[in-house]
Amino acid sequence: MALSRRTLLAASLLLAAPSTLVFAQAYPDRPVKLTVGFPPGTGPDVVTRLLGQRLEGSLKQAVVIDNRAGAGGQIATQAVAKSPADGYSLLLGEVGSISIAPAAFSKLPYDPAKELVVVAEVVRSDFLLVVPVQSPHKTVADFVKAGQANKDRVNFATFGAGTPGHFGAEMLAEQGGFKVEPIHYRATGDALTAIVAGDVQGAFVSTALGSAQIKAGKMRALATTAAARSPLLPEVPTFSEAAMPKVDFSAWFAVLAPAGTPNAVLDTLNKQIVAAVQSAEVKQKLVDAGFTVTGTSRADAEKMVKAETLRWATVVKATGFKGD
Repeated sequence: MALSRRTLLAASLLLAAPSTLVFAQAYPDRPVKLTVGFPPGTGPDVVTRLLGQRLEGSLKQAVVIDNRAGAGGQIATQAVAKSPADGYSLLLGEVGSISIAPAAFSKLPYDPAKELVVVAEVVRSDFLLVVPVQSPHKTVADFVKAGQANKDRVNFATFGAGTPGHFGAEMLAEQGGFKVEPIHYRATGDALTAIVAGDVQGAFVSTALGSAQIKAGKMRALATTAAARSPLLPEVPTFSEAAMPKVDFSAWFAVLAPAGTPNAVLDTLNKQIVAAVQSAEVKQKLVDAGFTVTGTSRADAEKMVKAETLRWATVVKATGFKGD
């Protein structure tokens, strides 16, 4: 019996249906790897592990945390950018390796705009201007005044060239009218040791990283880049209160995947990631760790990354910095 044209059309549509649809319906059917570019115990690692633990329950698959520290997050970013676009290799990316690096490094081994897609922004972290506890400076005004009077450049520790703390130091120096000499440390622990020991005159550290050090009396905070005082350190004023409102940068963290990952998989991941960071238990732990929880749509996350990339390109150009 001859088949009707309608039956033939329906059959042809089924045969032509993208294989990604079938793939997405089965996703995930094996462990998912979530890579972070910083060592265990750091703020980004804390975010990654809290998120991973929650996702294991919702995705019903193991989430393997892969710490690939080094080069300000660039090693981890490159690894994921070159991975298969199947939803099983994800990155907890951050402003340094995604939005700052393209302008700061002419020989970057990956192109975040072409090789990665943003799944969701998860948290933000503001920064603290810190000095050694033995420093004579008690306020931002003290620090700036000393910098202006200093014939030499003010030594600033950073967690790597091209990181927010690096260009934050340049931003502060420009606003304060003094010169800064960034001292780039390869490891987070080395930079913290230098601050505590008084080997440098100052640094920008994230609230997530610095709050415990400050409460323990190992360093002193002079101001926060946040719009309001942190509930973790209510005694520390904002830069706006210190009459330097243009020092207002922060670090964002977002989950990214290799470009070409099926949209259905990205939508599934976005839904589960946002639910994870917005859950009461995880959200409270992230806030206690010094983060501001976001959890955004794919579209909003993409807009944010594009805007941040343009903003930091302007900052980098103004400093004349080139990492290679």
